[in-house]
Amino acid sequence: MKAFVLNGYGKKSALRLTDMPTPELRDDEVLVQVHAAGVNLLDSKIRDGEFKLILPYRMPLVLGHDVAGVVVKVGPRVRQFKAGDAVYARVDDFRIGTFAEFVPVKEASLAHKPEGLSMQEAASIPLVGLTAWQALVEVAQLKKGQKVFIQAGSGGVGTFAIQLAKHLGATVATTTSTTNVPLVKRLGADVVIDYKTHDFEDVLRDYDVVLHSQDSKALEKSMHVLKRGGKLVSISGPADPAFGQQIKAPALVKLVIRMLSAGVRRRARALGVDFSFLFMRASGSQLAEITRLIEAGTILPVVDKVFPFEATNEAMAYVESGRAKGKLVVGVQ
Repeated sequence: MKAFVLNGYGKKSALRLTDMPTPELRDDEVLVQVHAAGVNLLDSKIRDGEFKLILPYRMPLVLGHDVAGVVVKVGPRVRQFKAGDAVYARVDDFRIGTFAEFVPVKEASLAHKPEGLSMQEAASIPLVGLTAWQALVEVAQLKKGQKVFIQAGSGGVGTFAIQLAKHLGATVATTTSTTNVPLVKRLGADVVIDYKTHDFEDVLRDYDVVLHSQDSKALEKSMHVLKRGGKLVSISGPADPAFGQQIKAPALVKLVIRMLSAGVRRRARALGVDFSFLFMRASGSQLAEITRLIEAGTILPVVDKVFPFEATNEAMAYVESGRAKGKLVVGVQ
């Protein structure tokens, strides 16, 4: 099969298009012919080596976390899917590889593709949708009537999280650039802050939840817009000790994680707010919940551009530029 391969960690190093063996299927997996693959900043960070301490991949490595496609083969223990099914997923860590013609996916991580969505639209959903779901529903337990601040509302996670938060009955504030103000308002944002002209710390007060996705400076400011007892969920770090337990990290790695987040956790305690780090995980059952919201018209995919498979490196560069409105997708078939 054709695949884009990373031969070794390196800042902005190009992936190489080459022929690879079709992956072997495990008993609990489904082999999916890839029709479209979402492109995420996570792919660039793994390529650059930012996660090699906690996700030590072997080279050569096929990148790509989001897939939409058609089942071509199922393992002997698979019960929910059959050949010919249209499906989508965020594939599991250490089984990534959607920048290819075929990818194996655990049955537990897979869901049927939402009716009415193209393959390209479906491929834009899994990673950002699961991130928003796990942050707002699972960790923050966002409730009707609460106030949530979602940073970078026009980005991949932001565009999904705004819609999900509105569905949950929350008042939503977000940041974006001037040109994207109409987009985030259309998605349901109640308070929109143009980060080029205003500082969100000067505008927001007494929020229940912050979904943090930016730099450490924004993280510090975010603590001050929360009420006492509020929850700050970070998807951009620093990792906390709970994450070290989650990934069953070696003792030394757990110590490093604890030290890197010690200052943030200390300041959060002093302000009476709860800090937690989220590194989203694959989940077919949660993706099925998201499918129901999409099919009901509650959440719509936001796709900026679809790149041809041969332009996967260009798609990754575009993601890194930070200019994307919503998600970028690579069309494979």
